[in-house]
Amino acid sequence: MTGQEGRGEDWFTPGMTIREARDRAAAWLDAQGVEDGRSQAERLLMHVLGLERAALLLAWHDPFPAEKGEAWTALVRRRGAGEPLQYLIGEEWFYGRPFTVTPAVLIPRPETELLVEAVLEAADRLWPSAAADASAAAPTVVDVGTGSGAIAVTLAAQRHAWRVCASDLSPDALEVARANAARHGVAGRLAFAQGDLLAPFIATGRGGAAVDGAEARVDVLVSNPPYIPSADMPGLQREVRDYEPHLALEGGADGMEPYRRMLEQLPLLPAMPRIVAFELGMGQPRIVAERMRELGAWDEIRIITDYGGIERHIIAVRTKE
Repeated sequence: MTGQEGRGEDWFTPGMTIREARDRAAAWLDAQGVEDGRSQAERLLMHVLGLERAALLLAWHDPFPAEKGEAWTALVRRRGAGEPLQYLIGEEWFYGRPFTVTPAVLIPRPETELLVEAVLEAADRLWPSAAADASAAAPTVVDVGTGSGAIAVTLAAQRHAWRVCASDLSPDALEVARANAARHGVAGRLAFAQGDLLAPFIATGRGGAAVDGAEARVDVLVSNPPYIPSADMPGLQREVRDYEPHLALEGGADGMEPYRRMLEQLPLLPAMPRIVAFELGMGQPRIVAERMRELGAWDEIRIITDYGGIERHIIAVRTKE
């Protein structure tokens, strides 16, 4: 290496092997403060070369394709500057499926899979026949702040009878969500609505909530809204702070403004949802859960911890109609 500036010739020289390209890039990424530079370099290689991991390992001692050198060096440089790997390769996996991601949407996180699992389990208790029978009575589910569509698309893919709607304030995010719905074969069973929090679903005066021109009762509300306090934004990891959309991150002075607003909007819906499930930031779930208990709309309210043991989700359920 000849310094921290990351000259292209450090990562690609004619005749070097694919493994040498990985090793050089990994060492430089580590020096830039990129966590697990070796794994990151390998995923970039898989993307540039169009290879799955097994094929990449078999090709370790092959010469690095010269025609790929420029694309390789550009991606390594961008990753070293902090740009998230998922934006560079254009996707991230969620609940066993690959999702297209762009800088218009947050990158799906593994802990959000726990929110999906909680919603599936709770809804299957209330609508048991809908889990296996597409013709059975089924809930209408709304995913507020859908972003990439990871939650909405996953729920629609896992439960074919459910009616699912995904909303977001950002039209660019909705474009990504629509692409992911098509990618996973659920576009025909997913509706989309643009608007702020629950606004697209508030009763129109005709007895229902307007969604894509139709009226719908919301049985299940799930949301992973912005929850980072404004003062915490500058201290976020650079990959998040400098590249992920602040519209989907910042939740007001204490991070809880979206929850306060949604809880205020809930009584304006055609009917109170039987299930409400939120993802929240550190220290927020107990505060929001107490406010939900005060509303008295659900007889079960529990907090779910994430993989790190942090209280991360709330799921509220009304077991009887």
